[in-house]
Amino acid sequence: MNVLWEQFPVFRDGFLLTFQLSFLSAIGALLVGTLVAVLRISPVPPLRWLGTSYVNLFRNIPLTAVFVFVVVGLPLLGSSADFLKIPGLDQIFTRLGIDLPYFRFSIIALSLYTAAFVCEALRSGINAVPSGQAEAARSIGLTFTQNLRFIVLPQAWRAAIVPLGSVIIAMIKNSAIAGFMGLYGDLSSRGQELVSAGVNGVTYPLIPVFIAISLGFLIMTVPLGLLLDRIEKNRMVKAR
Repeated sequence: MNVLWEQFPVFRDGFLLTFQLSFLSAIGALLVGTLVAVLRISPVPPLRWLGTSYVNLFRNIPLTAVFVFVVVGLPLLGSSADFLKIPGLDQIFTRLGIDLPYFRFSIIALSLYTAAFVCEALRSGINAVPSGQAEAARSIGLTFTQNLRFIVLPQAWRAAIVPLGSVIIAMIKNSAIAGFMGLYGDLSSRGQELVSAGVNGVTYPLIPVFIAISLGFLIMTVPLGLLLDRIEKNRMVKAR
């Protein structure tokens, strides 16, 4: 494990970039997934069909294929995902503003793919809300949008927080694909560089490098998993 200490700055920078990618992708997935969940329960049939089609599409194609479509398809359409250069946000996450767009492409690919699973987790939370509450909301004159905003979605989020956390943990692990699809600087690409090209002509063994990479992902996923376990135990205690 000498490689971890000798190349600690390399792994540290890779960890920070992977964390940024995962954080921004999680926000994107939660926003898109919530929208798709609303479409899936919409009273308008075309909107329900659209939401269902989205989920069926992204749940049944590999994440690698999504990356290829985004990384290759967006440039062909003349886009470099500049719409993610949000003023202020690109100052906090400076990689958003870099001309090389692979970081932004990776956010889009991970967000679109994970949103399908966020939608299904949130829809399970929506189904857990007693139907009588939605009916009572309609009886006092609340519209469909008001019903969702004030009655259904707040309870659905609370009910689905553990499944949603599991989806985010899976997304963090899936972010490793980004390094092999053109994103430079994350944990995966840094490790690949140490194994193939090395530093100053010195290459490192594959197994120790990937053990170090695994430790980086464990630092991100284990605390979140422990938090989810605590939330679930607290709910079980309150339910008794």
